[in-house]
Amino acid sequence: MSIRIGDICPNFSAATTQGKITFHDWIGDSWAFFFSHPADFTPVCTTEMGMTAKLSQEFAKRNVKPLGLSTDTVEAHNTWILDVNDTQNTTLDFPIVADKDLKISMLYDMIHGAESLTATVRSVFIIDPLKKIRLTMTYPMTVGRNFDEILRVIDALQMGDQYKIATPADWRPGDEVIIPPSISNEAAKDIFPQGWNEIRPYLRTTKV
Repeated sequence: MSIRIGDICPNFSAATTQGKITFHDWIGDSWAFFFSHPADFTPVCTTEMGMTAKLSQEFAKRNVKPLGLSTDTVEAHNTWILDVNDTQNTTLDFPIVADKDLKISMLYDMIHGAESLTATVRSVFIIDPLKKIRLTMTYPMTVGRNFDEILRVIDALQMGDQYKIATPADWRPGDEVIIPPSISNEAAKDIFPQGWNEIRPYLRTTKV
């Protein structure tokens, strides 16, 4: 199936390294960073699992729960975690879904036939507490994810929800943001009392 931004993420129940979960219940009132891997004990995946573990406090302060997925068993995952901790000098404490039968991978369109019929591409789904898909990214099996970008996108989404703004290219926390054209100047006076810089009628920037 095709997963699109704004869709409610497909629910599923699955075995993980921390017991069985039902995805929507597991997300609860948090955000989720759901990401897939082609297989256990692969080099790029090992570095990504390690980086996610190292960034656990960064995810936690954003109210984001990481959830990995790989097309191996819980037993294989548990052995792999030991290797991740050893080689990446970290402690991996988030769950990894076991998807040996590829059911969840197919549900989330992680199997791309021209790449592989049995291994997932590196899919990323950022999901909000309403269980809506807010961002998708797909990497080929050979390219590791950019975790700076993943955190930046989460920051931008959460700030957009809080302040009704959009973010410009290469935005970082603390930079100016954009007032959407859907907000009139009259309405903007109440929402942005600090004022704004009108570069064009459709392009207004401000600080929040």
